[in-house]
Parts: sequence; structure tokens; C-alpha cells
Amino acid sequence: MNDKADILGEMNDRSREVFRRVVEGYLADGAPVGSRTLTRDFSEKVSAATIRNVMQDLEYLGLLDSPHISAGRIPTQQGLRMFVDGLLEIGDPDDHDREQIDATMGSNSEDVSGLLDRVGSALSGVTRGASLVMTPKREAPIRHIEFVSLSPDRSLVVLVFADGHVENRLFTPPPGQTPSSMREAANFLNALIEGRTLSELQGVIAAQISTRRQEIDSLARALVESGLAVWEGEGDQIERLIVRGRANLLSGGGEEEDLEKIRQLFDDLERKRDIAEFLELAEEGEGVRIFIGSENKLFSLSGSSLVVSPYMNSDRKIIGAVGVIGPTRLNYGRIVPIVNYTAQLVGKLISDRK
Repeated sequence: MNDKADILGEMNDRSREVFRRVVEGYLADGAPVGSRTLTRDFSEKVSAATIRNVMQDLEYLGLLDSPHISAGRIPTQQGLRMFVDGLLEIGDPDDHDREQIDATMGSNSEDVSGLLDRVGSALSGVTRGASLVMTPKREAPIRHIEFVSLSPDRSLVVLVFADGHVENRLFTPPPGQTPSSMREAANFLNALIEGRTLSELQGVIAAQISTRRQEIDSLARALVESGLAVWEGEGDQIERLIVRGRANLLSGGGEEEDLEKIRQLFDDLERKRDIAEFLELAEEGEGVRIFIGSENKLFSLSGSSLVVSPYMNSDRKIIGAVGVIGPTRLNYGRIVPIVNYTAQLVGKLISDRK
């Protein structure tokens, strides 16, 4: 089958209008759209039989589907993707939506965590979906690193940042560590810090370990590598996700099977399964991205959609993201401008605090 752009380009005006109206009708109320409904306000005078033939052709192309025994059609995931990519018209958020977002984030508080928590609540409230907010990575330079042994199989790496923030992270050290190996490991790291951030330090450490294996004791080297794994793994990301609005999805009606899928989605979110994949999505480029159903592993089971946009600091570096989760029949034309506007506003507010 041709790709989506080719299919859309090869459609005649009648097929394109039938397809667009079926998708828009489905997104509006979640119900299948029948041929008789379309004939009432179609741009040209055509019979219901003609419309049915067009809908059958669109179903053959994999763009529409017939749910259960209904005479109407709904868009498939492929159809929704083609609509979003080729026919969706995106404008600016309306004045009411913009005012709600502005009012929520109008505080002069210096607490960025509080700001982002309010962002999540505002997004879920305005969109009536669930919101995800990825908080900024801590990019302040590190002043000092220390290892603390808590038990034979548990250690703590203490990170002291130049801005005064202190972070403690638990990890499993290599067996047989000694006080001297822990001191050697800390000395090795502190000699490399020189005002570097965590992300900058990781690459330097990896290179140094590979070239100085003879100079650093094997046990100390293993301790450094164990602690480094903590910085690179999920521990650096678990605390960076704020989820708000679970009740919005659960209270939206629908069959019990659909509600169970949504509950499973939030169980996965709360256990932070596959969150790293979500967090990486927004860091791959600028602009709003839309993931429909199985296009994102995290939401494939529930059949949900994710609209997400990164936000940037004053240096135009992506430091986080905001997004909205909802059913695949989201009002994309309304949600996309809201997410985009919110991301731009958050980036500006965070940049202005520096």
C-alpha cells in the first residue's frame, strides 16, 4: 500500500470530504458516522448509497472501520494518523483556554516544582484529559561527590551541586568494597569535576576509566562505574514526571473494558514502566508531537493518544516537556494549540527566573 501522503493525494474531492467528515464526527462525539448523516450537509448533492460506496473504499484502504454491527464507520489508527498529518487545521488556542492557562501560571513564586505542578493541574483541567509534565533535568555544575556505605549491598552517592542543592542516590555497589576504595573512587571523581554538569561528567568519566585502568584500583573503578550507572539509568528520570488528571479519563464513561485499559495505563505510569521512552520522545526535536495508540509502546495497551511538546530554556536547549493523554478521539485541533502554548509559556517562565 502507498504511504499516507500518496493515499491522501490520490483521493478525489468526494472521498477526501467523506473521510474528513467521518473523522471529525467521530472526534466530536465518539460515535460511528453513518452515510445518512453525511448526506444531510454534504457539499454536493449525493445519495446515501454513493456515500456508502465511498466509505467502503476507505475501509478497504484501512482508513475506516465498522465497529460491531453498526452501519456507521469510525477512523482506524492509520486513518487518524493520516488525518492528523494531512488534514488537521491547527490554529491558536482560543481566548478562554489561554486565559485559564495564564491564570494558573501567573504566580511569582520562585519554586519551579510548584510551577510545574500547577502546569499539570491546569492542563488536565483545561483539556479534561490527563497531563504529563517532564521537569527540567538538573544541569547545575557539581561541586563535590562522596560515596557512603550503608550496608554490604547498599551505598549512597552524595552529589553536591554548585547551586547548593544536594542529591542522595542509592545504588548497589560491587562486592568487597573497602573504606579506601570508596575514598579513591570519590577522589578520582572530584579531580574530574571542574565545574562540569552530570551529563558532561559522564562522558569524561567513561573516557578516563578506559585510559587509566592501571592507575585506579579495580574495586574503586567498579564503584565509580556502579555509581555512574545510577546517574544514567531510570533513577535520573523517575522523579522528573508529574501526572495529573487521572479521574478525567476514568470518569469519561465508556465500556468497562476501556476503563480497565485506562486503569492499566495509570498503573504503568505510577510504577514508571517505560517512562524513559516517553521522556526521550520530547527531546528528539522541536514542536508538538502526536502519538496515537500503538505508535507509543507506553500507550499501546490502553489505545490512548499523547500530544506532547518540549519546552526550552533561554539557551534554546530542551529541558523538559508537557503533554496531554486522552482517548484516540481527542479534539486534536483544540488540544495541540493548548499544549504548544503551554510549553512556550513554561519555557519563558523558567528562563525569566534565572
